[in-house]
Amino acid sequence: MTGNFRLKIAMDERGFSQCELAKAVNAALREAGERDSVGERTVRTWLTGKSRWPHRAKREALEAVFRCTAEDLGFYPPDSPAPPPEDPDVIRRKFLASAGATAAAVAVPLIATRPAVGTSDVIKLRDRLDALTALDAERGGHAALERAAVAGAREAVELQKQSATGRIRQRLFSIAADFTAIAAWSCIDGRQLDQAGVHLDRAVSLAGLSQNSSALMQAWNLRALHARQRKEFGEAIAAAQAAQSTAITRRDPLYASLAHARIAIGHANIPGERRAALRSLGYAEEALSKADREQPRSPWIAFYGPAELYAITAIVRDQLGDPAEAEAASYKALAKLPEPYRRNRAHATTRLALTQLHQGDLEQACDTTAEVFAIMAGDPLPGRMRSLLGDFHRDLITRAPAATVAREWADRYRTQWSTS
Repeated sequence: MTGNFRLKIAMDERGFSQCELAKAVNAALREAGERDSVGERTVRTWLTGKSRWPHRAKREALEAVFRCTAEDLGFYPPDSPAPPPEDPDVIRRKFLASAGATAAAVAVPLIATRPAVGTSDVIKLRDRLDALTALDAERGGHAALERAAVAGAREAVELQKQSATGRIRQRLFSIAADFTAIAAWSCIDGRQLDQAGVHLDRAVSLAGLSQNSSALMQAWNLRALHARQRKEFGEAIAAAQAAQSTAITRRDPLYASLAHARIAIGHANIPGERRAALRSLGYAEEALSKADREQPRSPWIAFYGPAELYAITAIVRDQLGDPAEAEAASYKALAKLPEPYRRNRAHATTRLALTQLHQGDLEQACDTTAEVFAIMAGDPLPGRMRSLLGDFHRDLITRAPAATVAREWADRYRTQWSTS
């Protein structure tokens, strides 16, 4: 294969476009007192291999930018034999694997002394972010998750203060926004709503700095959830509409579907807005039917799909006074939920129990809640789930204060539900 793939991979690692590399090289030339300069056209000749050995001043500027030799960047003197062809995929794997590892001795040498922030730093943070997302799906929000997310956001913000290109800086702000959103969500799930609000304000700010519409959409989506938990339903609708106005929802119907679903929940909780709630729910279903589920997306939205929309439908229908339709939607949600989403399964099961209770099936509803404790066995119930079980208990006592099944439920689960 032709072309200077070592330089290309080094540029990818640092997040340099051709224009950005030209600017960095020119800055190094000026610092060295040189009058020479380069443009995008020169960078292209380096990348294509047409220029195999730049003039001395430009070589030294490149070496200053990347902190390695010109040979490490794939250049070679005219009186030297051309290096053997290299597979760019092999170079890239070695390059990324060696960042911060002992493999640096056998990979592209430039990373051993690379002081600047680059793609490998972004990848490491992204891997940590994915691990926290998986932990949330398994266990739900908790204090350790919030602390880890806050630490990740802090690290990303500190990294962007170091030597980094504009592109890498935006990616770091985006990751910081994602970490902060996880911290906010952990607090929402744990019913620490005041602290969640602090994180959400920060997440919106970081998402704006990142210029990443997916991160901004995530922040507004959580703002809508937060407002609903505080029973501020007008604000919940406004936040969901802000999510709906982000650029990502105009490009991708999956994001649009989620925004419509959040709007539907807001309307369902406001008297007299049944029609608006069902209309928004219909828009959510229509948009989801158009979404390509295989399209690469931000990891945070992996939870959303048919299962989650069925779960939201159950919430909307039950709130509107349609418990039979809500029960059917809950069963569909449970059937579609991926196995790793343990917390979501327990939450949907609690919702199912509520729909059964609202139809007068007291014994079946109580039996269903037993599944919630079995699903979450080994971990404390997140605060949001405890609150929902509290709603179940109050509704149970209201509907059948003297029923044996109500007293037995309270006796059996009070300790697990109120203290877990």
